[in-house]
Amino acid sequence: MRIRVLIVDDSPVIRRLLREALSKEADLEVIGAARDGREAVEMVRALRPDVVTLDIEMPVMDGLTALREIRRIAPRTRVIMFSTLTEKGARETIEALSLGAFDFVTKPKGSSLTQSLQRIKEELIPKIRAAMPRTPAPRLPAPPRPPVFKPPLVRPGVYAVVGIGISTGGPKALMEVIPRLPGTFPVPVLIVQHMPPMFTTQLARSLDRLSPLRVKEAQQGEPVQKGTVYIAPGDYHMEVRASGRTKHIHLHQGPPENGCRPAVDPLFRSLAETYGGAVVGVVMTGMGHDGREGARKIKEKGGLVIAQDEKTSTVFGMPRAVIEAGLADLVLPLAEIPSKLQEIFLMRRRSI
Repeated sequence: MRIRVLIVDDSPVIRRLLREALSKEADLEVIGAARDGREAVEMVRALRPDVVTLDIEMPVMDGLTALREIRRIAPRTRVIMFSTLTEKGARETIEALSLGAFDFVTKPKGSSLTQSLQRIKEELIPKIRAAMPRTPAPRLPAPPRPPVFKPPLVRPGVYAVVGIGISTGGPKALMEVIPRLPGTFPVPVLIVQHMPPMFTTQLARSLDRLSPLRVKEAQQGEPVQKGTVYIAPGDYHMEVRASGRTKHIHLHQGPPENGCRPAVDPLFRSLAETYGGAVVGVVMTGMGHDGREGARKIKEKGGLVIAQDEKTSTVFGMPRAVIEAGLADLVLPLAEIPSKLQEIFLMRRRSI
């Protein structure tokens, strides 16, 4: 069964580009194209698409207003925002994600037709497919394998840092976790969210407004301080390095890992190297398997790994990879992650 897609954009060029790219895929069906938000809402009500690609800046009714209406009348329809790579576009996209948009892609700009089509193929089409995953065929149960690591042992008082890796569905999930950590939370929190530049800046600002903790986009060389949440800037890997007893942020533009920059694995590896067994790694909603090998390093050093459960993940890719590799000590629904982190650090005795 094909995925039914509605295209919404006020630009005839973009509408034509999207239709051409999506129509080449055997499992996708473009069922219509709307020129503004009001027309989009009417078409969603009439056609009930599986997925909507939604522009933000449009006449008559803008994308954010249309998104609210679509979420109200068709809550099962997944919406992927089509955003400009600008500060305003980033700010509005973060708002859209907090309102329940599934994901976003940035519009091709200044590219040839061939390059634009390739970008859509590489970035948008996988997200459309992730929005409507196929039901897997039943598999015969695999023979039991011995666990790679010992049974989980949560040791309050020995951990010194939290690392979070997250992707699709991340902004909304983070807004349900970070603001619920108290201002007295005694360790630093470092987050890799797969996002381009400007978008990570806006995410940090949004979380900072909502949170008792200070939330900021990380800067090269700054010291890592307790009670602060650091978000990796778009297009930079983020690591933590030690100089004597001081730990500081190291940003670099090494090759993408798992197709991402920033990526979760470099952060988790650096935390394991710098903090040893005092790391709590949290792998949350997202496509792919970024974070799995970094979680392995955390486990090898004696740290703790938490994975978000399938039911509350927008996309159960990254957590699934960690769980199936036998690396997750705890598998928790989204709502229980902040309370578990508070429980873990409630009796904390060691300082950074």
